[in-house]
Amino acid sequence: MREERVPVLIVGGGGAGLTASMLLSRQGVEHLLVSARPGTSDLPKAHVLNLRAMEILDDCGVAGKIAERGTPPDQMAATAWYAGFAGPDEDAGRQIAKLESWGAGGENDQWRSTSPWLQANLPQIRLEPILKEGAEELSPDGIRFNHELLELTQDENEVRAVIRDNHKGETYSVVSDYLIGADGGRIVASQIGVGYEGLGVLTETATLHVTADFSAWAKDPDVLLRWILSPRTGAMVVMVPMGPDHWGPESEEWVIHLSYPVGDPRAQSNEKVEADVREATGLLDAEMDIHRITRWSVDAVMASSFREGRVFLVGDAAHRHPPTGGLGLTSAIHDVQNLTWKLAAVIQETAGAELLDTYEPERRSADERNARRSLENAANQFQIVAAAGVTHENTPEENHANLRRLWSGRPEDEEHRLEVMKTIRAQSMEFNELNVEFGYTYESGAVIPDGSEPPAPVDDIRVYEPSTRPGSPLPHAWIDDGDGNRLPIKDLVRPGHFLLVAGEDGERWCQAASGIRGSGVPLDFLRIGHIEGDSFDPRLMWARRREIEREGAVLVRPDRFVAWRSVGGSENPLDELAEALAKILARPVLAPAGA
Repeated sequence: MREERVPVLIVGGGGAGLTASMLLSRQGVEHLLVSARPGTSDLPKAHVLNLRAMEILDDCGVAGKIAERGTPPDQMAATAWYAGFAGPDEDAGRQIAKLESWGAGGENDQWRSTSPWLQANLPQIRLEPILKEGAEELSPDGIRFNHELLELTQDENEVRAVIRDNHKGETYSVVSDYLIGADGGRIVASQIGVGYEGLGVLTETATLHVTADFSAWAKDPDVLLRWILSPRTGAMVVMVPMGPDHWGPESEEWVIHLSYPVGDPRAQSNEKVEADVREATGLLDAEMDIHRITRWSVDAVMASSFREGRVFLVGDAAHRHPPTGGLGLTSAIHDVQNLTWKLAAVIQETAGAELLDTYEPERRSADERNARRSLENAANQFQIVAAAGVTHENTPEENHANLRRLWSGRPEDEEHRLEVMKTIRAQSMEFNELNVEFGYTYESGAVIPDGSEPPAPVDDIRVYEPSTRPGSPLPHAWIDDGDGNRLPIKDLVRPGHFLLVAGEDGERWCQAASGIRGSGVPLDFLRIGHIEGDSFDPRLMWARRREIEREGAVLVRPDRFVAWRSVGGSENPLDELAEALAKILARPVLAPAGA
């Protein structure tokens, strides 16, 4: 059996694996990606990409293509609930309520001030080819589809994987320093003895991927997700446009989700699922070309461990949860951003191996929260249906009567209407969850606390409070490079490099950073001020968010999380900064003599 050697082996060619490949390439780490599948996903599946995910995909060089191919911002600005969809009833498809979603297409100032990117939407069936193309451009010989992991073993020095090339029917081995399991939990987890713990099952769902013209009934061009309360069957149906060339009502393709009670045998029959969808939506005779019907549980599971020895789990291999909130694929992208810079630092010997111990505590806390939030988002959607009085047990006439109470205008129906609207407004926890998506923080050995208290959020789900407190994401600001070029502060952080951002009078911190960089730490530095500095803060956006004095400094990790800060100056900036980096990198950091 022939043998290959590579620093990192990635198993899995979905969103997590392909993003990991691009990030490793950007940091100069040789690697190999193998995927058992012959090609990219043939399912629409995940489609929402949040602000941080788009920033990471920008690091990979593919965000622009994704935004260009995806849903126009003004056609994903809202989500809405409807009384049925089609049919002879005069109220079929009547809008019950509408909420802004994911920054309202750029109109929500809080979202626009958080990131240079807007929220994006592109189904996985069309996203993954872009990611694969990007990964192959950066690593032309390192991406192998239809190459299947058969088994793996590891010891304290290496991981050995047996791979089958399904094209040729040949088997070979790959020896790597580390392995990233991005295979959705198919084989890597079981090979290393990791199990899964369930957080709860709410319901089962059947999903139809169809080509159809629904423009006669889907009237709102700004709505991305349509939540249909079906009076005909008492079911909740979700309809989502999938493009590819037009969006909103003119979309050529759609996915339709229909929920079933756990164990309902009707969900297992394609014929019954199609009949149930047609009845629930009122599309009894509408022409639909059904590409595929899939089934999945509205549940959440977490891996018992995200790491075993030299093997790390990311994305669906580490955690799986419902699509409500769009936190699945985005969490996977966040996972690999956290892991890849640490792997690069250890492989390139700028950090000690103990740095890798910080991956699980940092990501598990964020991923567990995302999984629970996804379940809560799903549960609240069912509460909306219940509050409206739409149930399987009612007759269609009873469901119609309960829905009409929402717009009857009768005094005796006002309390009912207000209760339903309150429940719908609460679903802003799914569509306006900026602090969940962007504002999560880390605590680990790769973060040096400064004793400050975290800011008290106005709302822990919906309101992101920018901060440079260690463990926080680097706040967004537009910076002038001094030559009139405007760029987001995130772009100052180079792949695999730390960045020290000092205040206008923080020259001594920059001098210290210069000395430390000479000892082999990938560390960039600059001063940012409104009038003085190396780069400038023309809108005082950074000044409002930096939380340091003119003599202070903030140390940013390669994944753009704050690792350490000094609010003011220091008598011994060299020693203080070196000590902080030594703790973060889990190795001595010694400045050269005379620095």
